[in-house]
Amino acid sequence: MDTVVSVQDLVKRYGSTVALDHFNLEIGKGEVFGLLGPNGSGKTTAINCILQLLTYDKGEISLFGRPMTQVSYDLKARIGVVPQNVAVFEELNVQQNIDYFCSLYVRDAAKRKRLVQEAIAFVGLEDHVRMRPKKLSGGLLRRLNIACGIAHKPELIFLDEPTVAVDPQSRAAILDGIEQMNAAGSTIVYTSHYMEEVEEICTRIMIMDKGHTLAIGTNEELKALVAAGEKIVIEAHVSEAALIRLRALPHALRVEYGNGRLEVVCENAEHNVADVLDTLAQARIKPGRIWAEPPTLNDVFLEITGRELRD
Repeated sequence: MDTVVSVQDLVKRYGSTVALDHFNLEIGKGEVFGLLGPNGSGKTTAINCILQLLTYDKGEISLFGRPMTQVSYDLKARIGVVPQNVAVFEELNVQQNIDYFCSLYVRDAAKRKRLVQEAIAFVGLEDHVRMRPKKLSGGLLRRLNIACGIAHKPELIFLDEPTVAVDPQSRAAILDGIEQMNAAGSTIVYTSHYMEEVEEICTRIMIMDKGHTLAIGTNEELKALVAAGEKIVIEAHVSEAALIRLRALPHALRVEYGNGRLEVVCENAEHNVADVLDTLAQARIKPGRIWAEPPTLNDVFLEITGRELRD
């Protein structure tokens, strides 16, 4: 597989704070690569360094097999960026916004007109081309933001939280669009706080914190790294004494209780559900609904980082 993004020993300091600590990254052609980390973990700094929007103290960055510099305009023309904060012009309508951003890369007017129309159709804004951004709903505004970043048909696309605060219909449309872009040949770098999205669309995932990599692999490979084998969920009224007993079970990793819902995360073992139910029976607690779930990416993230994604 050809390497599209290569980052070697990247160091970025802000005064005495080390934002990136010998950070390394390799992304192959055709991947949908998920970049996860708590707030302040270095994700955005890493992306901005890769794009040469930030200077850095040490390291090497190559895109498409060539060194990336501030004046690598031919490489930059092959890249699309969709920032988390919507970046469009309020005084321009939908079509004019997309045309402006596309014109930064495509000078041929006839070709650009075709690309703009394709981008409008791709994000489903055909009925809104004359509207200005302030008249668009949050979901439609996110779609416009994406269209502005991908109208020139980039080979490498950075998507930073593209589904923040959008309705379910727009979220589904955006995720479907990402998969279509990838199927058409684009390599995607995707950041999100929504673990289910990352699990759904990413072929490989990196978890980073404090400026360096903690784990990298496919969704299944990451789940295999942690001890969590299953989550047992029970609807019941549970006493503090029962919670103490549950936490003492040999295979229990985490026990949480609130609003009548008990969650017990266990490492792989044969009798986890039976042990939990026996403990409740000994405490004379009658369970309601009971179900068990395999570990999620969120479980992996919490165990590896010790923090919630939004910390």
